[in-house]
Amino acid sequence: MKKAIAILMCTILSLFAANAQDATKARQILDKTAAIVNNKNGATANFKMTNGKTSASGKISIKGQKFQASTLEASVWYNGKTQWTYMKNTEEVNVNTPTEAQQSQMNPYTFITLYKTGYTLGMKNVSGGNEIHLVAKDKKRSIKEMYITINKKTNLPTKVRISNGKTWTDITISNFKTANLSDQYFTFNPKDYPNAEVIDLR
Repeated sequence: MKKAIAILMCTILSLFAANAQDATKARQILDKTAAIVNNKNGATANFKMTNGKTSASGKISIKGQKFQASTLEASVWYNGKTQWTYMKNTEEVNVNTPTEAQQSQMNPYTFITLYKTGYTLGMKNVSGGNEIHLVAKDKKRSIKEMYITINKKTNLPTKVRISNGKTWTDITISNFKTANLSDQYFTFNPKDYPNAEVIDLR
C-alpha cells in the first residue's frame, strides 16, 4: 500500500513539474513573440476572422495597445482608450470604451499583454509551430480562454482562437510587416467622413 501511494505521489509530482516546464516555455515563446509584434513604431498584417456563421477579412495596423482594422464592411480605430467603429453601409460611427473581449474581436494581437497576468499557460507542438493555451484564473474575465499558434521559425502568430465563454472567434494572421505609424493613425478623423453620423455609446 505504501509503495502504491509513493508511486502515485511521484506521478503527481512529475505531472506538476512537466506542467510548470510547459508554462515556463510557453511564457518564453510569448515573450519573444510580443517583443517582435510590439514594435515601438508599429506593424501591419492581414487577417481573416470567423465567429460562428460570420466571417470577415481585412488589414490591421497595431502600435502598442492601439490598433486600426479595416474590412469591406467596417473600419475600427482604437487609441488605447476609445474605440470608433464606422459601418460603411449605414455611415454610422459608434464610439465606445471596449472591454478586452470586444477589443479581441478586431485585434488578434490582444494576447501580447493578456498572457502576462491572470492566465495559466500550457503548450503543445503542432504542425509548423507551438500552440499555446491560455486559461483565465478569474472566471469573471471577459476572455475566458485562448489558443495561439506561433510559427517556430519566425516566432510570429499564425492563428488565434478566443473564447468569451459562449462563442469562439477564430483568426488567421498573415503578411506581418513592421511599419512607421503615427499615434494619430489610430484615432477616427471626422473630416475624412463628413457624412458620418457619430453615435456616442460611452
